[in-house]
Amino acid sequence: MSNVTQLRPDLQLIADWIAPDSRVLDLGCGDGQLLAWLQQQKKVLGYGVDFDVANVVRCVSAGVNAIQGDLEAGLAEFEDQRFEHVVLSQTIQAMQHTEEILLEMLRVGREAIVTFPNFGYWRNRWQIMQGHMPVSETMPYQWYNTPNIHWCMLGDFEALCAKNRIRVLERVVMDQGRRINVLPNLRGSLAFYRVGRG
Repeated sequence: MSNVTQLRPDLQLIADWIAPDSRVLDLGCGDGQLLAWLQQQKKVLGYGVDFDVANVVRCVSAGVNAIQGDLEAGLAEFEDQRFEHVVLSQTIQAMQHTEEILLEMLRVGREAIVTFPNFGYWRNRWQIMQGHMPVSETMPYQWYNTPNIHWCMLGDFEALCAKNRIRVLERVVMDQGRRINVLPNLRGSLAFYRVGRG
């Protein structure tokens, strides 16, 4: 297993929310950096799912259990309440079936951790006022090649949770690795939610 000593600030915040010795499912796991760290530092039993076969190969090379899968097809291969934590980091805005994946996460897991770029961030608003779709560190694509199809702000995600009787257990908003407590919807570029059933 590769040795991951330090995580990016966004992944570290997610890792801080995950209990030691728990079962974790990371959806859109990328190269498996988060799961590798959690396995080493918190002794979790981790599994990753990613659409990109090259990412799955990287995970396996790093000692992380991962499978290739399309999240849009759901999580039928996982039984109810199989995991303590299900993570979806900076992916929900690129999903066709946003509501369905959120419900599936809480079917297979006790808690879900969801992060997404905050469209309400002031720099995004400023670029729109100048006549352009926003491009930033958390939204690095042009309008014509972005995989992102569902932009939202903090209130939008919280309304979706309320509609589905999902309880927000914790919310953190960050910008450039720093927590934003004052005017988070305006000043924060990345939102983090830890949610659970009613």
